Amino acid sequence: MRLGIDFGTTHTVAALVDRGNYPVAPLGEHDVCPSLLAVHTDGHVVYGRDAAAVRAAYQPGWHFLRSMKRLLHGAGPRSEVELAGRSFLLRDLCVGFLSHVREVLSRHVGRGPKEVIDAAISVPANSSSGQRLLTVDAFGAAGFNVVRLLNEPSAAACEYAHRQKRTLSSQRAHVLVYDLGGGTFDASVLRLDEQGSEVVGSAGVSQLGGDDFDKVIYQLALEKAGLDENAAPPFFREVLLDECRLQKETVNPSTRKLVIDLAPALAVAPELGSGRAIPETVVLPVDAVYAACGPLIEASLASMDEALRDAHAGAGVAEDELAGVYVVGGQSSFPPVYRTLRERFGQHRVHRSPHPFGSIAIGLAIHLAEGSSRRISEKLTRHIVVFREAHSGREISCDVLLPKDTPLPPAGAPPLEIKRRYTPRHNVGHFRFFECARIQAGRPEGNLSLWDDLRFPFDKRLRDTEDLSGVAVERGGEQPEVEEVIRAFPGGEVEVELRVLEDGFSRKAKISPRGAPPARASTLPRRRA
Repeated sequence: MRLGIDFGTTHTVAALVDRGNYPVAPLGEHDVCPSLLAVHTDGHVVYGRDAAAVRAAYQPGWHFLRSMKRLLHGAGPRSEVELAGRSFLLRDLCVGFLSHVREVLSRHVGRGPKEVIDAAISVPANSSSGQRLLTVDAFGAAGFNVVRLLNEPSAAACEYAHRQKRTLSSQRAHVLVYDLGGGTFDASVLRLDEQGSEVVGSAGVSQLGGDDFDKVIYQLALEKAGLDENAAPPFFREVLLDECRLQKETVNPSTRKLVIDLAPALAVAPELGSGRAIPETVVLPVDAVYAACGPLIEASLASMDEALRDAHAGAGVAEDELAGVYVVGGQSSFPPVYRTLRERFGQHRVHRSPHPFGSIAIGLAIHLAEGSSRRISEKLTRHIVVFREAHSGREISCDVLLPKDTPLPPAGAPPLEIKRRYTPRHNVGHFRFFECARIQAGRPEGNLSLWDDLRFPFDKRLRDTEDLSGVAVERGGEQPEVEEVIRAFPGGEVEVELRVLEDGFSRKAKISPRGAPPARASTLPRRRA
């Protein structure tokens, strides 16, 4: 089974690769799985719709974590979350949730839990190296074979090319993707052609999305009802935020008011109503809601303008030369968002995905099926990079092994060799190799193609351990000096060798992209989803 999976802040969506079609996969009785988990005080954890059912029943003893994706920004392998009086590794919670998603997919779409699932996944364009690595590792630990990692706007651009190919030409080949999701905002300018896509400008805000709009409406509802949030228990906030989100998602251009039902929230916090009458519903004029949310929309536009300036400075792309503006993400359905963009760019150039919640997943599936493979001529066209642990495994290091534009040796010549020596202080070296289009401020930018992993036993006592995948990376004192050799061959193949200088112990591995797509090198699809 081959899938594009969008691990979203609010919902997780999967789209199938099915003989030129890319339908959204059923996740149980629904097309989306809530990105939610619930932890009981006894340590029991449930995920997705099971967690939503627990919350809907208002059962005592449960604590909830939603928007866990937001916590990944700036997180490391050992980042922890406090829930129900317990500490959990954020990575473990993500693995648990994604394992739940895999199990639901296997039960409703696949042939059982042992079926191999090749997945293209995505992260926000402004993700840190740690977020990228944690996301890939969590999907892998959950049983997915991750073969592609794209920025979310790049995935949306694949869907744009699929649906709006008629708008593209050699004179107008650039598209602005405006992606306002549940927790993050991304804007990217991409060049689309028959060879694929290239990001030429990108910006984003890691804490800007539907969650923030919900909080604005929540505060308006509290003020209208005369309630003090500080006097309310945490569960009251959860229930009322759910109600605000539900009413927000029903808003359309003809909506004149939002009616917020306070009764469910008051039912879990009866002490708030003691001594005075509190209305069971409050009515918010939609104009007041739009005005209160205005600063959030303005913040997204400021970030979008940053991406446009980046594209103009780097590739000379002018705003009036854009083929189109593609509006995706669940929060982009909020009427003032779409209206503001049409006023800015003109109604004929602004296109909204027919599946705003599923556009990223559909674009990932399209890329997985029809995306071009790594293109190499006489020089490398992308950076070859490695993620590895640093500071005793608490942080993530991102190192360029072979930079973009590195000349490759001619046919028949010896390989290009790059060497470095260092003294490790870890017991195991875990290297995750990938390639990317750009490196900015030490952070990989653009789409990431995942290559192989390599584990090396720096600690002599681990040399006979056949499988190092179960050995945690730990600080083990100073180890013998190691030489790392990167070899690039004329055809673009890459080999990595690690050798202990003290006694010559070494391991060598050819690294190559995972799940290489078919030879046809076009990302512009030819059939409809």
